[in-house]
Amino acid sequence: MKYLYMVLLAGVAAAPAKAQTYMTRNGEAGFYSKTPMEDIKAENKQVYAAIDRTKKTVAFTLLMRNFLFEKQLMQDHFNENYAESDKFPRAQFAGTYTGDVPATPGTYPVQVSGKLTIHGVTKDVQMPATLEVQGDKLTGKTQFSVDPNDYNIKIPALVREKIAAKIDVKVNAACQAVK
Repeated sequence: MKYLYMVLLAGVAAAPAKAQTYMTRNGEAGFYSKTPMEDIKAENKQVYAAIDRTKKTVAFTLLMRNFLFEKQLMQDHFNENYAESDKFPRAQFAGTYTGDVPATPGTYPVQVSGKLTIHGVTKDVQMPATLEVQGDKLTGKTQFSVDPNDYNIKIPALVREKIAAKIDVKVNAACQAVK
């Protein structure tokens, strides 16, 4: 009887009531540059993301070459001249969030802070975000701006008026509970 009690106790302790870690390989990231000369938009639907509710951590990584543009020429210029995707293939973020995100369904505002790496340059960043709980899914969403100069991305004078000084970025990661 004592043995059975120990086995049951160990089983309960090992099985948390709700999953705390969530992951996806199909998150989405996009950026938008609006100027009077031209609008530039790109989307990447192959973002790897992980959110841990216990540790309050958030991370994502993406391949720069997976950004798709409306025009192939824009995509080629982005990969070859600006992002230098062969030399700097990934962008990534790792950080923590403040704010409570209970297991009950709902959308919860949080503040995210961490390190964003683009073009081989890592910067400390902070941004508002939301975490939405729906069953065994946790969706993280955020919007923020990036200054290409902060990440040593050189914009030639010839096209400088076609690219905004601040690029608007959106990330949407619908993560599933890891079981």
